[in-house]
Amino acid sequence: MDGKARRQEIIHLLKENTQPLSGSALAKQLGVSRQVIVQDIALLRTEYSILATAQGYLLYIAPGRGHQRAFLVKHSHDAIFHELTSIVALGGRVLDVIVEHDVYGQLHADLNLNTLHDVELFCDRLQRSSSGPLFPISAGIHLHTVEAESEAILDQIETKLRSHGYLLSSSTELA
Repeated sequence: MDGKARRQEIIHLLKENTQPLSGSALAKQLGVSRQVIVQDIALLRTEYSILATAQGYLLYIAPGRGHQRAFLVKHSHDAIFHELTSIVALGGRVLDVIVEHDVYGQLHADLNLNTLHDVELFCDRLQRSSSGPLFPISAGIHLHTVEAESEAILDQIETKLRSHGYLLSSSTELA
């Protein structure tokens, strides 16, 4: 089974199950290593809302949500405010941030930034925090899931992120 077919099967299995499926169980069922499943889940998360729990993976399907796209980006600490305001100014909602950690795998944090005010509060908390943002552990590379009312708005956001040199790829480019 090639990678694309395997990822389609993972989504099929997640849709059929209401209980979490562990990476090990998916690996055994699909005849690959758990690391291959982790990589497949990372790719699938650019298109689907997949929750990673202590018990395994779940497919999250929210009723009536808008259009979503994942953007793989890279920038400096100084560009956080500009990146996030660029997204919300065009009508996007930054749902989360995801980074890859070499030991822990994917680390995910919900952001739910809808407005300029939300971004200002978030950046102020970052400024005051002794911890700082997640992305330095992944050399500035991180993933944002963005929701908007239309694909056209997501296209505008993609264009804006690309024009500023932040965009590495989007879920539309990975398909």
